[in-house]
Amino acid sequence: MADLPEDDLEETRAALAPTLNATAAILPWVAKPRSPRFDPAINERWMAACSRLADSWPARRNADMASLRPALFQLYGIALESADADCLHLGEALASAADHLEVGPPSARLIAALVATAECLNEPDGLENEAFAGRATHCARRLETTMRNVAATGERSPVLDGLFRGEANERLEAMHDALAALPPDAYALACDAEWIAEQAEHLELFGVMHLARQLAAEIHRAPDLETSDVRERTAAKLEQLAAAIAAIDT
Repeated sequence: MADLPEDDLEETRAALAPTLNATAAILPWVAKPRSPRFDPAINERWMAACSRLADSWPARRNADMASLRPALFQLYGIALESADADCLHLGEALASAADHLEVGPPSARLIAALVATAECLNEPDGLENEAFAGRATHCARRLETTMRNVAATGERSPVLDGLFRGEANERLEAMHDALAALPPDAYALACDAEWIAEQAEHLELFGVMHLARQLAAEIHRAPDLETSDVRERTAAKLEQLAAAIAAIDT
């Protein structure tokens, strides 16, 4: 290829000069790390509060929600400090959810929304996570929709109720066998009672849930299931639980 005349090279350099200068000016900004949007101390507290919320779920079965409500309000307080619109929106939704927990046992839908929120927020970088704004908006809207619809209908699913009833009756039979064994199998009794309680909670069968939890608690407290009085009390509670399960509409 023939060499370009010197005049053409000069003209090309002159034409490209503005573009090259602009590119050179931008490069330092491209290489520079993104400045934090939030005070690092606030973000550290936010991440700790999100971790606390995630850890509070094993205690959600307690009637007073002792660890869950403070975790929700702690996030709300940090959201107020952040003065960020997305964070505030989510904080208000979490505070409303905490108020709903005061009214009575939470619905399965509200529990699912709170679990999803806890899992979604418990991510590295906290408020500085690039996906935070979108996640916060999604979680806030889901919580708000759930709370609006939580008492909209009282309809139940006959299919789900029937499946639960069938499985629960099988568990009851196994519990009767465990109680009749010598010595009684306390571990099997407690496990089956706790399973019935957990599934009943998901289906909002709170009467069954409380009876099953009472039975599990009594089994855990009993020093010896072989004594006649303890065996009789346990058998009586099993009958109560069976009657409650039999009363479920299908």
